Amino acid sequence: MGISCDRSHDKYDICLINAPTVLDPTSSTFFVADPTSFTEHIRPHPRKWENSLMSRIREVTITSSSGPTSPKCDVQHNLPALVFSLGGYTGNFWHEFNDMFIPLFITVNSFFPDQDIVLVISRAADWWVRKYAELLQAFSTHRILNLDNDTATHCFPSATLGLISHGFMTVDPTLIPNSKTFVHFRALVERAYNHRSKHNNSPTTRPRLVMVSRTGNVGRVILNQAEVKRVVQEIGFDVIMFEPTPSTPLHQAYALINSSHAMIGVHGAALTHSLFLRPGSVFVQVVPIGLEWVAEVCFGTSARAMGLEYMEYRINAEESSLIEKYDKNDLVIKDPVSFRGKDWSEVGMNVYLKEQNVRLDLFRFREYLKRAYKKAKKFIDKQG
Repeated sequence: MGISCDRSHDKYDICLINAPTVLDPTSSTFFVADPTSFTEHIRPHPRKWENSLMSRIREVTITSSSGPTSPKCDVQHNLPALVFSLGGYTGNFWHEFNDMFIPLFITVNSFFPDQDIVLVISRAADWWVRKYAELLQAFSTHRILNLDNDTATHCFPSATLGLISHGFMTVDPTLIPNSKTFVHFRALVERAYNHRSKHNNSPTTRPRLVMVSRTGNVGRVILNQAEVKRVVQEIGFDVIMFEPTPSTPLHQAYALINSSHAMIGVHGAALTHSLFLRPGSVFVQVVPIGLEWVAEVCFGTSARAMGLEYMEYRINAEESSLIEKYDKNDLVIKDPVSFRGKDWSEVGMNVYLKEQNVRLDLFRFREYLKRAYKKAKKFIDKQG
């Protein structure tokens, strides 16, 4: 039998069809000519442990066919197919990379190193394909086959269904045949966007710092942002305010951030733009109360892996808006780990991500920024 499915991992399932196969998109079914009767099902998305989310992922079927039961082939492909579903948290910039592009990088380098493929994607909305066009082309030069609206049958010499995840924002070189690392993933991102970016190469002695801004009723807003910006400028940085939206062209964001020397912001999905920083530049993550662990796994690990000068500014209780709602001896503030339990529960997310804003202690933050400035000056003297 030309298929095998590995369901031993807690983050993902993956199925391999090592034989010619026919895809009928209307039923999300791959047919494999085989006299043995078999059927396999897979939801090709790397958040297997989230049952509620996975229930929304379109199931793909692999089944045997013979003679008249095998569908006729409308489109013949000479390249293997890689099949996966967006679904999940599409639209969240961090999840786009954590759940999609990093697992896609791992999977391609695990099964298709130096080989072109056809991407077969479920829930690939037109806006999403346009937004990530440059990055998608770094994986495949061929038109994406949209599993949800294609009606023609497609023939492939083989197919892989599912994406491999090594954990949050992680590439484990010991688990990839060609020992690729997160640095290699960052290099792929650079190749995708560097050709369209217009770097600011004008001579400067003041490091450029991108301050990621959050506004509105979204949580984790810097309530004294204007004063913080003034302090950052007084330290010696040229400050560029950056508040990305879903429609912000990524090549423009890349050009801005890649030509800067430092970046700072409160923990949030927009800090995923740190992937655009040059190795050696400074990345400061402001960490609100209760977000120490998630700040590390979402951005700390990847920042170090990319060779950034990574710094964390962990706020005190007095710098959190939660102090206005809860007593300072309440578990919410005194012991967030005990409050939310071992799991990152909905309660913890609501309190620490959505209810909490920050008002930075300008004196304390100034002393911290001085160290960041020294690192940025060293970088600008070396890299420009």
